[in-house]
Amino acid sequence: MSAVGHEITNGHDHEHHDKGNFFTKYVFSLDHKMIAKQYLITGIIMGVVGVAMSLLFRMQIAWPDESFRIFNWLLGDKFAPDGVMKNDVYLALVTMHGSIMVFFVLTAGLSGTFSNLLIPLQIGARDMASGFLNMVSYWLFFISSLIMILSLFVESGPASAGWTVYPPLSALPQAIPGSGTGMTMWLISMAIFIASSLMGSLNYVATVINLRTKGMSMTRLPLSVWALFVTAIIGIVSFPVLLSAALLLIFDRSFGTSFFLSDIYLAGEVLHYQGGSPVLFEHLFWFLGHPEVYIVILPAMGITSEVISTNARKPIFGYRAMIASILAIAFLSTIVWGHHMFVSGMNPFLGSVFTFTTLLIAIPSAVKAFNYITTLWKGNLQMNPGMLFCIGFVSTFITGGLTGIILGDSTLDINVHDTYFVIAHFHLVMGISALYGMFAGIYHWFPKMFGRMMDKNLGYIHFWVTAVCAYGVFFPMHFIGMAGLPRRYYSNTAFPLFDDLADVNVIITVFALIGAAFQLVFLWNFFFSIFYGKKATQNPWKSNTLEWTTPVEHIHGNWPGELPTVHRWPYDYSKPGFEEDFAPQNLPMREGEEELQH
Repeated sequence: MSAVGHEITNGHDHEHHDKGNFFTKYVFSLDHKMIAKQYLITGIIMGVVGVAMSLLFRMQIAWPDESFRIFNWLLGDKFAPDGVMKNDVYLALVTMHGSIMVFFVLTAGLSGTFSNLLIPLQIGARDMASGFLNMVSYWLFFISSLIMILSLFVESGPASAGWTVYPPLSALPQAIPGSGTGMTMWLISMAIFIASSLMGSLNYVATVINLRTKGMSMTRLPLSVWALFVTAIIGIVSFPVLLSAALLLIFDRSFGTSFFLSDIYLAGEVLHYQGGSPVLFEHLFWFLGHPEVYIVILPAMGITSEVISTNARKPIFGYRAMIASILAIAFLSTIVWGHHMFVSGMNPFLGSVFTFTTLLIAIPSAVKAFNYITTLWKGNLQMNPGMLFCIGFVSTFITGGLTGIILGDSTLDINVHDTYFVIAHFHLVMGISALYGMFAGIYHWFPKMFGRMMDKNLGYIHFWVTAVCAYGVFFPMHFIGMAGLPRRYYSNTAFPLFDDLADVNVIITVFALIGAAFQLVFLWNFFFSIFYGKKATQNPWKSNTLEWTTPVEHIHGNWPGELPTVHRWPYDYSKPGFEEDFAPQNLPMREGEEELQH
């Protein structure tokens, strides 16, 4: 089942691209490796913005009505007079933080970066199926990021309806200040982002199906490629649904339609809308919104499989079971969206169906967790920063996943819906786990991206402080959520019931501030190492996959001569009879050597 048609479209003449000018090499590059770097650095910049917003609203929650000079400095007199944050701005910060982190950091930082970097290199292709489409997909992503950032500076303020932008707040421009121009820019940004994601996803799928090198059957693909391939398929299936929701919302806002509006009263005035349903928007949004969780987490799972096997010096446990679990997660993720809507008044029978499918997805997720642990068991563990972040991923994925079982049960979910319990769950299982996967991938493939090594000691500091602070932030949120503290409230001082929880919010905010400050260690390590890091060898981790057979110096064709031929699966570590503890995929099978039954 290996493809051999790659030379037709990706011949050796690609190497001449390296002789281009600055713009064709670094700006409008067609080289998948350069586009991966563009996605990564844009995602990091957006991440700094998103995290900064979270620190501002965390300070507001911990010390409500306090005056902070930084509020006035960053937000201005209009939004933070005398250093006191206005409630409209608080909602805007929460909305923009969620939007930026989910779509522009986690989706782009993982799928955009590592699909571009790894798919051609690990399948033995010279580039993506369409280099031009790849370049266009990045620049659409960049434009959508720019529009999202510019929406922060409109006079009425950015979108304030939550990152899920439920109507009617998002559909009525006159509802709140953040429902005006900022909301329109949010919708335009998301429409362009979805176009970018679809272009990228179609390219990734076409590349994996058509451009695998000789011998690279589907059952010899690294699990990282499997995860990125299936992620792209989920995106193709679910992103168009969110695009339709965004377009219908634009019609409701600007052209007088009533897709999502019915019987609306605003300040005593009866508006002319009728016949629509805000619950319809919830269905459309969450049909993408829940697969989006796995669009974010599956690439992190693939990276974790690769890094754990390499650094445990052991074959990955249950290779085919891992592939089956990826496929099962992909299928089930598209039929569980209703568990976000248990409190929307849905039929209890329908709620029980979504409960069943939600609990069912725990099975393939558990398969992956058990396989990671079994691969680590009795391995010759190399505890570099990439490996530590992968082990951290396994930890947060399990702890966050366990609370998902509670939220997946409609009866239990009703009690903690829209409290901090939900925030704790999805930040651990989606936010922190995905970020850990992204950090692991950066530390592991940095030598391949930039030809240099990141500082290992700074990596250790980055991991341990991040790990402690992540649990310090999100573990206590489970308890204040079970106590009933609602999310997205600007201040809880009006409710004496929650006075005893105020100190917990202070502790959470202190951990958040410390954790965010130590991300500066990562940023310094990353950008300093690009220029001054220790020069990397061709295969610093002694890994089996094909990307480590390319030269350290980048050429736009990946391999200077013939493409490598694949003879084995990617996890032949510590194989009996070999002097080295690894056997690269392009190493021919020895006479009498058995291919592992994986």
